[in-house]
Amino acid sequence: MRILEADKQLPKIVYSCYFTRSREGEQFVPEHVFSYQIAGTLAMNDGHKDYTFNEGDFRFSRRNRLIKFVKQPPPNGEFKTLSIYLDQETLRKFSLEYGYTAEPHQEGDPVLALKSDVLYKSFMDSLVPYLQQNQTINENLQAVKLKEAILILLEVNPELKNVLFDFSEPGKIDLEGFMNRNFHFNVELKRFAYLTGRSLATFKRDFEKIFHVSPSRWLQQRRLQEAHYLIKEKGKAPSDVYLELGFEDLSHFSFAFKKTYGMAPSKI
Repeated sequence: MRILEADKQLPKIVYSCYFTRSREGEQFVPEHVFSYQIAGTLAMNDGHKDYTFNEGDFRFSRRNRLIKFVKQPPPNGEFKTLSIYLDQETLRKFSLEYGYTAEPHQEGDPVLALKSDVLYKSFMDSLVPYLQQNQTINENLQAVKLKEAILILLEVNPELKNVLFDFSEPGKIDLEGFMNRNFHFNVELKRFAYLTGRSLATFKRDFEKIFHVSPSRWLQQRRLQEAHYLIKEKGKAPSDVYLELGFEDLSHFSFAFKKTYGMAPSKI
């Protein structure tokens, strides 16, 4: 993966290139992302809905959402995507400069498929010379490019202002319902805490009041329970189930499964 950035710790313009099928680790989107699928296929899932993006597609991913995705390169080729990360500081400055404000917070799909537009394509193409030469975009030029990306998004999709300039943070929500819907996402506890509107300490305290067990213990038990159901009742393979349910590797999943159910998942 090659990165165009002003700050190597906080890349804003990212070019990803993979030769093999790939899954990301933590499945949390912290900032809005405007992306162009150059080659290959990206499959995404928010726990309720599937999204598929092919060569030439544009997409917008909303911040503070949980998403799983799989990167699939084309036959004998490379998976390539270009992503622009629109951080809150940049958007706040833009909002003040141009006077944009959002309507009251509205829920919506975590990922939006954007209709192809010549403005999108010309903007992404303008970054190609830097990608080809593996150069670093200096801080001032990067700031201009981020502003250009925002202006283009608003020109083509004016309704996005209610997403881009909504600076509210997640409020305190029903913890039990949220965890039962999202237990299969492989994210750190601090992400679950943040998305339910709690500090990590409050999240752990509230969690144990509701479930009478620690979050880590409950997550493993709940994932194993779902794995047993998917393997036994749905005929799914353990090699597919462990990633689907948030386990990081097959050996850890198999060990925990056998310890709980007395036999390896392959024997079910």
